[in-house]
Amino acid sequence: MSKSRRLIELMMAVNRMRKFTVRELAEQFEVSPRTMLRDLQELSALGVPLYSEVGPHGGYQVLNERVLPPIAFTEEEAAAMFFASHALRHYRYLPFEDASASALTKFYNYMSSDVRDRIDQMKNRVDFFTPLRNMREPKLSALLQAAVDQQVLAIEYESRSAKLCRDIQPIGIYASNGLWYCPAYCFTRNDIRLFRCDRIRLADHPPTAEPRDLTHVHLGNWRESEADYAELLYVAELTREGVQRCETELYPIPAIQLREDGSGRLSQLMPASELSYFAAFFVGLGLEAQVLEPPELLDHMRELLLQMNSRYGLPAERAAD
Repeated sequence: MSKSRRLIELMMAVNRMRKFTVRELAEQFEVSPRTMLRDLQELSALGVPLYSEVGPHGGYQVLNERVLPPIAFTEEEAAAMFFASHALRHYRYLPFEDASASALTKFYNYMSSDVRDRIDQMKNRVDFFTPLRNMREPKLSALLQAAVDQQVLAIEYESRSAKLCRDIQPIGIYASNGLWYCPAYCFTRNDIRLFRCDRIRLADHPPTAEPRDLTHVHLGNWRESEADYAELLYVAELTREGVQRCETELYPIPAIQLREDGSGRLSQLMPASELSYFAAFFVGLGLEAQVLEPPELLDHMRELLLQMNSRYGLPAERAAD
C-alpha cells in the first residue's frame, strides 16, 4: 500500500475508532510502530486533532472536532456543492453559521483555478432567492442541538399579545419563506406547538421539566403527533400566478393538479388548526385563487374581508356589489 493511500485510510480509521494505541494501528496497517508514529505525526500536521495520553492505559484519541478524509469531486459536483452552500447567504442567521462560512471559504480556496474561474462566472448567473428578513434568530443552534439530544429548554417567547415563559422540547427547526420555525413539545400546554424562532428571546434558563421520549417524532410527522390534530380538505382553483405563489410560499409544498396553461386545482388535506393562516393567505392571493371548500375556511375569509372593509371604509353599495 502506498503511503498516500495509507494516510487516507488511516484518517478514516482514527475518525472511526476515536481512541487507539500506536501498536493497534501498526498491527492493523501491517507497519512498524515507528512508521505508524510518523504517520500519526503527519496526520496531526495536516490538521487531524489528535490528543495523546501517557501511562499504562494511555494512547491516542481524536478530539471532538473530527476531520473528514479527502473526497474527490467532479467539476460539476464541486460547483453544485459550492452553490448549495452559497444560497444560504440569504439567511441572516443559520444554526451552523460560522461553520458554513468557514467550510465555503475552505472549499472555494482549495479548488483549482479553472474551477474557481467558472464559479466566479456563474455567481451572477444563478441564485436561490429567499426573502431577506430583519428578525433576529440567534437561538437556532441551541434549538437544533436540543432537538438532536432530546433536551428541554426554558425559553422566553414573545407572542403577539404577551411575553411567555415556557419549558419546551424542540423536535427540529425548518426555514420557510425566509423565517425559521421550531415545532416543540410545550410542557405548559402538554402538546406540540409551533414556535417562531425569531420570537424566542432567551433559551438558556435551567428547565424544570424532564425530557420526554420524542425520538419517533420528527419534522415529517410532528403535526400528526398533536393531541388535537385534525385535517380538513382544502380545495381551490388557481390561476397560473396563484399556482406559483402556492408552490413558493406554502410549506410543505402542496399537491396541485396542473393544467397545460399553467393554472391548477389545489385539493389537499391540511391541518384544521391552520384555518386562520390559510384564510389570510388566500385573501392575499386576491383574484389569483378561488377557494371552494371547506366551509370553515370560507367563513374565516369572509370575516377577514369584513374586517378589512371596516378598516378601509369601502362604501356599502360597492361592498354589496
